[in-house]
Amino acid sequence: MSTGDLNMTGTKPVTGVHPLASFSSAEINAIRSIVEMMPEFTESTRFSYVGLEEPLKHEFLAWESGDGPLPERQARVWLHDTRTGLSTDSVVSLSSGTVVKSVVVDGSQGQLPVLDSEGQAILKVLAQDERWIEALALRGLTPADVKVIALPAGNFDYSDEVGRRMVRGLAFKQDYPEDHVWAHPVDGLSAYLDISQGVVLKIIDSHVFNVPAESGNYDDPVVQGEPFEGLKEIKITQPDGASFTVDGEHISWANWKLRIGFDVREGLVLHQLSFADKGVDRPIMYRGSISEMIVPYGDPSPTRYWQNYFDTGEILYGRFTNSLSLGCDCLGEIKYFDAVFADELCAPRVIPNAICMHEEDYGSLWKHTDPFTGANEVRRSRRLVISFFTNVGNYDYGFFWYLYLDGTIECEAKLTGLLFASAYPGDDADGTPYPYASHVAPGLGAPYHQHLFNARLDMNIDGSANVVNEIDAVRLPISAANPHGNAFTKMSTSITSEGVSGRVADASKGRVWQIASTEATSRLGQPTSYVLHPTDGPTLMADPSSSVSKRATFATKHLYVTQYDPAERYASGDFVNMHPGGGGIPEFIADDAPLVGRDLVLWHTFGLTHFPRAEDWPIMPMDYAKFSLKPYNFFDKNPTLNVPAPAVGDHCTASGNPSHDGNTNGHCDAREQS
Repeated sequence: MSTGDLNMTGTKPVTGVHPLASFSSAEINAIRSIVEMMPEFTESTRFSYVGLEEPLKHEFLAWESGDGPLPERQARVWLHDTRTGLSTDSVVSLSSGTVVKSVVVDGSQGQLPVLDSEGQAILKVLAQDERWIEALALRGLTPADVKVIALPAGNFDYSDEVGRRMVRGLAFKQDYPEDHVWAHPVDGLSAYLDISQGVVLKIIDSHVFNVPAESGNYDDPVVQGEPFEGLKEIKITQPDGASFTVDGEHISWANWKLRIGFDVREGLVLHQLSFADKGVDRPIMYRGSISEMIVPYGDPSPTRYWQNYFDTGEILYGRFTNSLSLGCDCLGEIKYFDAVFADELCAPRVIPNAICMHEEDYGSLWKHTDPFTGANEVRRSRRLVISFFTNVGNYDYGFFWYLYLDGTIECEAKLTGLLFASAYPGDDADGTPYPYASHVAPGLGAPYHQHLFNARLDMNIDGSANVVNEIDAVRLPISAANPHGNAFTKMSTSITSEGVSGRVADASKGRVWQIASTEATSRLGQPTSYVLHPTDGPTLMADPSSSVSKRATFATKHLYVTQYDPAERYASGDFVNMHPGGGGIPEFIADDAPLVGRDLVLWHTFGLTHFPRAEDWPIMPMDYAKFSLKPYNFFDKNPTLNVPAPAVGDHCTASGNPSHDGNTNGHCDAREQS
């Protein structure tokens, strides 16, 4: 239904706010006031998602250049009535205090994310179910002995699940309140739960495993062992303060300018990255974020085959963002940004210190000792780090964006936390290990799984007229032109339309993807460009006909390219929960739109395929997945020639020779920037 003429009297319009600014607590309260006037709003209505409805790119750029009016400030709001089941997708205007549009989400093409309150309510029902109580009793347990985790159900086209709002549950034994449950999976048992009807649909009891007993309490001194000794304290300091400047969410550092934002679904968002070159701020990326991630598990057992989680689209991982601590999560001269989002009642929730920003030394930037002139020059590199951490059940994810002095952009996912454990079934009689999980502790397994992230990169290389070229290294055979067989070259293939844009990385060819301007050139006549350097790794390992492959098509390739469309925000579509498949990327590329000289968005999938090891238990050392965007003929020459030489002092002489003790660490106190 369209409700654009619905006047929400009594709501004070919001004016004078930057169009890309994150919502304030006052704005979230104003959004609730507008929504409460909608006729379908009731006491049982809950807010699944509240996020900024960003202005159309051309409208924003027109305003920014002074050629257009201030765009209307709008919010996208997903509402779910827990009593009637009605779900709606609405846009409300904070500028006018009205509802711009509202449509019903019927569930046939996905549902709104499961609310925390819904999951908690259905677990209380499960604890009273006789079938569940009996299954636990077979294992010597009662509902009071276990913690049950309500997990996304996926969509397997089961006839008895059509039209239902589902979760599936797995249990873990907890020996005492401080006991970490992940070490004690109650395996061979799962529950299928209908949260819309508040009933237990099915109990799957396939096998009675012994519950692994060994403690996984990594924070217990007994488990930790003798304290590690011998490490001296490291202190990082900038005695003169940080090099960046901050105005609200706008950041300037070195030659970089950008805005940051926070979205409860995507987490940290970067806007309008530009680099100053000869006095001109040249645009590089209009918007960058993690649009989706999928964690598919590879154990086909009857109680685990359905395990695959879309942590952004189904769970909205921004809700679980950590409040970071100086000296623990971040070191040095730190600038923190709070995150504000709406809870299920649309009350503002503030996470202090949600986003951390600081500079890091990054070794040598460039260096040369010349044998003919005697010149001995070195420059030190540094990078600006902008990051946040979120906890999704057992796993913890950090997302770090790095900006470098030479114009490089890098995005890195850091993974730690606890494995989602299973009971280890044991090796076969001939000693063959169980083929779908690692044995990490006595009786404890860790199923093989993947973490695949999709970065939505709205590129803007010297403007919106761009093309993407796939570049491969090519080995040349001996020929008349290559008589000694030493020659090799590169091959560049333009990705001309959306329908052929699905591409796979190939390390054997050094494959990269060049995002080039079709209008701007360097002084040598070359297209100005950036190159996406992927980290080669497996794409989605599930069979192409599987449910998860249909729902996570983005993860079946390392790259897709589309024309910019403001409605195309998430790689698996808007409503991922229980979606039957085919949403997101398959819909975006269906019209096979042309891609040469257009405003382009890259959808890059990167991540890890995890075969857990004993060293990953009981807590996983940090693992990493990343990609980079590097300038390629974007500048006329090395843009860091004017970086100052290291200061002459105790540890670096004018000639570049080290001090007598070779020590290059200063010792000062770290300070936190307010």
